[in-house]
Amino acid sequence: MNPSRRTVLVAGAAATLVPAAPALAATRPKAAATAPYASYWYPDSLPAGSPDTGITWRSLKSWRAADDADLVCNAASVPLAARFTPTPTNTTARSGQARIQALVSFGPTSNNPSQGSATADYYALTHWSYLDELVFWGGSAGEGLILAPNAPIVDAAHRHGVPVLGNIFLPPVAYGGQLQWTRDLVQKDASGHHPLAAQLVAVAAAYGFDGWFVNAETGGGNTALGQAMLGFVKELKALAAAKGQRVTWYDAMTVNGTVSWQGALDSQNQAFFQAADAMFVDFRWSAGTLASSGTKAGRLGRSRYELWAGVDVESNGSDTSVDWDAIVPSGKQHISSIGFYRPEWTRSHLPADQRAPEDFHAADDRFWTGRSADPSRPDASDPWRAPAVSVADRSTVTSLPFATVFNTGHGLRWYENGAVTSDTAWNHLGLQDRLPSRRWVVRTTGERPAVTFDFAAAWRGGSSVLVDGALDQPVVVDLYATRLPIGADTVVELTYRTDAGAVHVEPGVATAEPSGAGAAPPYTYPAVTSVDEGVNGWQSVSLPLTGLTGTVHALGVRLTATAGPVRWRLGGLAVRGTGTAPAAPTGARITAATGGDLRLAWDAAPGAVRHYELHRVLPDGTRRFLGGTCQRAYFLTGLRPEQGESAARFELRAVGELYNASAPVTVTHTW
Repeated sequence: MNPSRRTVLVAGAAATLVPAAPALAATRPKAAATAPYASYWYPDSLPAGSPDTGITWRSLKSWRAADDADLVCNAASVPLAARFTPTPTNTTARSGQARIQALVSFGPTSNNPSQGSATADYYALTHWSYLDELVFWGGSAGEGLILAPNAPIVDAAHRHGVPVLGNIFLPPVAYGGQLQWTRDLVQKDASGHHPLAAQLVAVAAAYGFDGWFVNAETGGGNTALGQAMLGFVKELKALAAAKGQRVTWYDAMTVNGTVSWQGALDSQNQAFFQAADAMFVDFRWSAGTLASSGTKAGRLGRSRYELWAGVDVESNGSDTSVDWDAIVPSGKQHISSIGFYRPEWTRSHLPADQRAPEDFHAADDRFWTGRSADPSRPDASDPWRAPAVSVADRSTVTSLPFATVFNTGHGLRWYENGAVTSDTAWNHLGLQDRLPSRRWVVRTTGERPAVTFDFAAAWRGGSSVLVDGALDQPVVVDLYATRLPIGADTVVELTYRTDAGAVHVEPGVATAEPSGAGAAPPYTYPAVTSVDEGVNGWQSVSLPLTGLTGTVHALGVRLTATAGPVRWRLGGLAVRGTGTAPAAPTGARITAATGGDLRLAWDAAPGAVRHYELHRVLPDGTRRFLGGTCQRAYFLTGLRPEQGESAARFELRAVGELYNASAPVTVTHTW
């Protein structure tokens, strides 16, 4: 596999920074404000010569957390959520069998922003419910070989219960690989231990991700090197397990030190599989080799689903021809799990003038859900067997309060209470909500409307759910599989807007599972007696779950048109009891400044905080959204004085799970 074949994303506005002593008003700091980027290293020795512009060569062996000035920018803050598997939405998806891994390049090895950028053109992965492992793919001989995932991706994945692995890529000689780098990785110290194994585990712990994907593809090795690599993987796995991390091995180097992709679990890579948690089986597999691999895994006391059968979708995505029956046969036990290589094709294959968020999500839904665009009714004639057809989805919506504004983690502008507070395009996956896992299950006896994420309007964030169609019969849209406890004060809230037609809106609440796979949740529709007209054309309803007890198993919405056709958008959903706004952060300060580039930092607000938001207060009192982050620091670029302004004024707020904000903390910067 060659991560040097990568799409370079535009680097832009948002990123992060480092805490220092509390101070609200800041004088001009002397330190220069530089943009933080995702970290990357060589194992130990560096290449000959000098790096290209914008690239920094670093040795992992010499890394120390205390010396990592951008660590707070890159360290994830959202813990890995527990998941459950609801009753499958169709009769073909299985639980407890095949799962899915994805090797994704979100950006270049170097200059990959730590906290988003000023473009909506981004691989905003949202179908987390089908994933069991994400690999932050990348690395190149001219930049660095070991990649730590950036914080927004880890935070979004963790919110959906998906572990994220950093990548160790020892490239083929044809792509600049040097055998010395393999020797560096597996070196021993005087005590006989592998110091870089300990370093890798320390990095993952400090950065908050979940382990490592080891891909050794540099040829020219011998048996001694193969045994050294095996010892390294064993120690890496032992140290990782003690920290709750995992290790996945890629089928490339064999036990004799040569690189020979097997396309199977066999005697050449069995020892590496046994030393690791899982193995990515190279694309050279066949129906026969996968079957024998599954059998062999069982003999070793391992699950066949710890083998990811590689499916290369980098070039053709959902048009890729795959022998699906060799992996996930219909009507039979699954043979192995699936390892997608580069599913960001759903973005990268689009022409530059067709990379609006709507275009990307249409392609991404096609990839993960299938041609039917409804996982509850798969298209059996579709040659692309989408994950939703074979693999049961999962959910992390298990505790109160639960709220979503259907924010996908990118947008064309930023909205608050339905009004635009920034007209700058953006991406930041750390701000992404827990999103509907079954997109889009629509139940009606009439004409099916189109249901999509839409970016032309939002209640909060960058997107809303748009339902567009005749609605000639009542329509139920399934939204979330949940395990939410119902208390005496539990209420469900909807925020929505009708752009065309007229529609009666009812939230759906199911307190039991469907009767079986493919069946509809047994919704109850609490009576809507009053509607709050709200602001900016958005309405809201808040309904106590009076008379309901136990647990909410599913949430949906029923729409009945009273005039059509209908264009209706859902901007927010919450299930909550009583709650209070979070406390404010403290110690907000500017730690570095260079012209219009600033680094800000603060101390964490006490208690539960979803993320932080930063606004600029203009001379006329208008608040302009600058960005949000789950971390405790932020980088701003390209700021300029407003007319007549001698100092820029910023407001920082902590935002809770219900999107209720703290009181602001103010920090100023004198021009």
